[in-house]
Amino acid sequence: MTDITFKGGSIKGKVTPPSSKSFTHRAIILSALAGGESKVKNPLISFDTEATMDAMRSMGANIHVKDGVIHISSNGLHAPDRTIDVCNSGTTLRLMTGVVSTFDSETTLTGDESIQKRPMGPLLEALSSKGVTCSSKDGKPPVTVKGPLMGGDIEIEGSMSSQFVSSLMISAPLAHSPLDIHVKGELVSKPYADITLSMMRAFGANVDETEYGYHVENEPYRTRDYTVPSDYSSAAFPLVAGALGGEVTVCNMDPESKQGDRRIADILEMCGMRIIREEDRITCIRTGRPKAIDVDMSDIPDLFPIVSILLSTADGESRLYGAPHLRFKESDRIQLTTDMITALGGDITGTDDGCIIRGVDRLKGGKVVHDGDHRMMMSAAVASLICEDPVVMEDDACWNVSYPGFVEEMCSLGLRCDRCTQ
Repeated sequence: MTDITFKGGSIKGKVTPPSSKSFTHRAIILSALAGGESKVKNPLISFDTEATMDAMRSMGANIHVKDGVIHISSNGLHAPDRTIDVCNSGTTLRLMTGVVSTFDSETTLTGDESIQKRPMGPLLEALSSKGVTCSSKDGKPPVTVKGPLMGGDIEIEGSMSSQFVSSLMISAPLAHSPLDIHVKGELVSKPYADITLSMMRAFGANVDETEYGYHVENEPYRTRDYTVPSDYSSAAFPLVAGALGGEVTVCNMDPESKQGDRRIADILEMCGMRIIREEDRITCIRTGRPKAIDVDMSDIPDLFPIVSILLSTADGESRLYGAPHLRFKESDRIQLTTDMITALGGDITGTDDGCIIRGVDRLKGGKVVHDGDHRMMMSAAVASLICEDPVVMEDDACWNVSYPGFVEEMCSLGLRCDRCTQ
C-alpha cells in the first residue's frame, strides 16, 4: 500500500485553481449535441471529464484535445455503440442518462463500485413518465434506458440532486416536442441548475425558468467556442489553507460567476478572516482562530468537508445544515467528514442534514480514510495545518478527479508532504 503524509507548514503564495468541472462537463455535451464544430477552451481535463468525452465519442462525436483546447465535432449523433462506463463520475452518469433517453435504441450505463451505489430513481421515474423504458438495480446503476423522450409536462423530484433536473434540461431540446419540467419540492444545489440554464442559452437553446421549474423548446443547439471559468469549489482548498496557515491568493476567478461555491469567500469573512477581492483575484489572510458560525449548505454541498475542517478549531460551536443530499455524493460525505474529524481528534456530531462542530484548540492528527473521495482527501490534507501530528492517508491520486496537481500546488504554498510505500 502507498501512503501520503501531510505535515502542516506555513502557507503563503498564489495559485490558479483548475477550471470548473461542472462547466467542462456541460460544455463537452452541449458542443457535441450542437453538431458542427465547437471548441472548449480552458477546460478541466480530469478523470471525470474524460469519462464524459468518452461517452460522447460512443455516440459518434469526434473529440480530441490539442494545446489545452477540446475540439469537438459531430454530424448527427446516434445511440451509443457500447455500454457507457462513467468510471467514478456521477455527473457523467446522470447527464448521460438524459441524453441517451432521446434515442430509440437501448443503452446501458454503469460505473465503478461507488457509482453503483448512487441513486437514480427520481430521474428514471421522470423519464419513464414520458415514454422512456428504464430498468435498473433497485434504482441504482447499472441502468438501461430506451427512448425516444416525448415532450409535454414532466415531474422530477428536486430534493435529492440538481443533476436530475439538469439532465432533463439538457436533453429537452432533443425531445419530440417542448418539455415543461415541474420540479417537486425544493431544488437542492440550485446554482448548478442555474449553470445549466446559462450554458444552454449560450449554445442557442430556448429555455426559460418558470414558477414551477423550466420550459424548454425542442429547438437544436448551435455551435460555438466556449471558455470555461476557474472553479470556486477547488479554490476553496487553498483559500481555507490560507485561513488556517497564513495567506493565499487565488487567481483567474470570475467575480460574477453563477457558481454557488463562490460563497467560500463570504464564509471565510464570517469566520473573521481578512478577505481581499481585486478584479479576478481573492486573497485570504489568517487573522487568528476562526469564529464559530452556522451555515446553510443546501446550495453548496461540495464545500461541506472543507468548511467542516475550517470550523473544527473555531472558537465555539458551529452548525452546518440543509444538505441531506450529501449522503448521496461520491460517498456519504456527512459520515465520512464526521469520521475524518473524529479520527483527527476533533469534536463533531453528524446530523441528518449536516453536522454540529464544537471547536477544539488544535487537532491531533492521525490516519484518515477518504474512501477514494477527492474532496475528503484534499480536506484532510488542509487539516494537517492545524494538527499536532501528521495526517496520513492512502495515496490513490483521487484528487485528479477535480484538481490535477493539487499536491504539487499545495506544496508550492508551503504545505509539507511525504509519499512512501509500505
